[in-house]
Amino acid sequence: MSVRARNKRSREKEEKETVTVAEKPLIKVAAICGSLRKASFNRGLIRAAMELCKEQIKGVHVEYVEISALPMLNTDLEVDGTYPAEVEAFRQKVLEADSCLFASPDYNYSITPPLKNALDWGSRPPNVWAGKPAAAVSAVGGGRRAQLHLRQIGVFLDLHFINKPEFYLNAHRPPGKFNSNGDLLDSETKENLKEMLLSLQAFTLRHKASDELFLVTHKEEVME
Repeated sequence: MSVRARNKRSREKEEKETVTVAEKPLIKVAAICGSLRKASFNRGLIRAAMELCKEQIKGVHVEYVEISALPMLNTDLEVDGTYPAEVEAFRQKVLEADSCLFASPDYNYSITPPLKNALDWGSRPPNVWAGKPAAAVSAVGGGRRAQLHLRQIGVFLDLHFINKPEFYLNAHRPPGKFNSNGDLLDSETKENLKEMLLSLQAFTLRHKASDELFLVTHKEEVME
């Protein structure tokens, strides 16, 4: 192969690698819905968040993490430090994420049982929630109470929720904002959701930068 051909192939390889790096999401968000209903408005908010990040917010990838298959928390299911396959898969998804997005209605002034169960499984040692930025959305007015309780739980789990903007939606108040499948249609609500996602993105990037600075500083102190 001639020098010119080798140089051309080298440039093409570098350009391909550059494109791959540029397209790689800067942050990965694990999205968890407290409602198991297929046409849930809260699940619709997560789908809308996924679409917004894919189409309008560069550098953010939202992945829906299913919790319906998780067994009820029972430490008898823990064997030699391992968990049931469904739990291990769930915990790994959370562990790999840079931040979390929770969507939950209000159940009796609190979060839903499936969401509490997921939080509890994730908190088993080692706690996969620890140190992660987070945001919460709710599709019904009572979600304010659910979010307040979620934030209280997050204190112990070491989850760091953004404070602004808050996102509450009264989906049952006309005009309708979702279709019969639970898909979000309202453009104003989408803009509000986008604003919240941008806030989560900025907070997550600041958090990651702070962690990286700490590691560098700690390494330098150890070397001295």
